[in-house]
Amino acid sequence: MHSYTIITTLTLSTAASAYQLPQNLKSIYDNHKGARYCGDIPGAVFLKGSDGNYDNMDIDCDGANNHAGACSNDPTGQGETAFKDTVNQYGISDLDANIHPYVVFGNEGASPSFDPQQHGIKPLSVMAVHYGIWGDTNGGTSTGEASISLAELCFPNQGLNGDMGHGEKDVLYLAFRGDEAVPGKNGADWKTTSRANFSKSIRALGDKLVAKL
Repeated sequence: MHSYTIITTLTLSTAASAYQLPQNLKSIYDNHKGARYCGDIPGAVFLKGSDGNYDNMDIDCDGANNHAGACSNDPTGQGETAFKDTVNQYGISDLDANIHPYVVFGNEGASPSFDPQQHGIKPLSVMAVHYGIWGDTNGGTSTGEASISLAELCFPNQGLNGDMGHGEKDVLYLAFRGDEAVPGKNGADWKTTSRANFSKSIRALGDKLVAKL
């Protein structure tokens, strides 16, 4: 799996934090329920579910410390993410699913496959959910997966772990096209040990990107 764009994951069914959602992001959520990759919003690519839904949130524990904390029982964890080589340049060995709120976005080695980079989405760029980064890709065709830290930010009271995700299809995963969405080495607190601090460090960029939708 791979590290990429900042992604915003949005769920309106659970109060993930005291953060006030931008109104236009809420409008996108309300108007596009529906998971396939869609590009009918200028400047963005998002996952759209079937039957008026979005997608669920399976748990990804790949990367550094992949058996730490709530990932201790993860049956499928891998020791690295897709963009490990890039994030190495930011002063850390790899993304840590317990700290970095990342989304698994894109599908490789299966049919149908989807490469977000071919649609203008840059590695380790901001995504909208609860603001996170595109940190990994999926080897199969399944969609709707995020790091344990992002899952716990979105659903703090569900007891999620490496072997139990959020099943309801009410999560919007939205990626932003272009270089502007990439925080880079100095635009995010990559070395923090706190998921709250990392999320806070990319919030201003996320809000700026959402305002342009």
